[in-house]
Amino acid sequence: MRTRFFGGFVFLFYICTMIQNMMTILTQRELFLIVLCTVTYVALFVVAVQNSRRKILLLEERLNKVRAIQEDLQAQSRQSIEVNKNKIADLERMLEKLDDENSVLRLELEEKKARLDYNNKVAIIEQEKRQQAETLIFSSDIYQQIQVNLDKGRMMAQNDWMELTRLIDGIYTGFTEKLYSLCKLSSQDYYVSLLIKARIQPKDIATLTAHSKESVASTRSRLYQKVFGRKGSSKDWDDFILSI
Repeated sequence: MRTRFFGGFVFLFYICTMIQNMMTILTQRELFLIVLCTVTYVALFVVAVQNSRRKILLLEERLNKVRAIQEDLQAQSRQSIEVNKNKIADLERMLEKLDDENSVLRLELEEKKARLDYNNKVAIIEQEKRQQAETLIFSSDIYQQIQVNLDKGRMMAQNDWMELTRLIDGIYTGFTEKLYSLCKLSSQDYYVSLLIKARIQPKDIATLTAHSKESVASTRSRLYQKVFGRKGSSKDWDDFILSI
């Protein structure tokens, strides 16, 4: 034990001596450069850690938005239409039993009933639009214009994009807003996603956006990874776009 302790002491003394010798040998300028490099390295390390944390928080925020969008759509599809009808029936029975002295309570119940009625009407309209989505898209003027563009092998004009956006947002309420809320999109990112939603095939998307098929496939898979934080195929992005 004493031998080990003595050996450790000698080694520590040797290291300290080396450091002292280096301090003696190094010029002030060299010491300044060493300190500067050390400080720079530490600063870069701190910045890298902070950037990593920001990326994680941004990804969590995106995934929360995706979940919120999907949960909202699931809620609409399971809808509450029948549930709301039962609630409305309960409110109507309660209103019948109220006497004239309970005017404030009557107003509150009538307000709740009116809100449920309104929510049901909106949900039914949304449901019907989604059920007839393909018919509405395929019979639209802009879809016919898209077919003309494809026949002539030309890209879409700015007016075409505006018209297609109006059509898709009219059928799928808030589609554009939801998409832009997930991540920053370039014009190409948005156009590709919009055409997917309009049921346009990838090879035709390439023609309409004046990009190669490989570029369109890369855009779709890149967007999936950007939003979900993991690698995915171009079809994974298509499936997500068609689900919202």
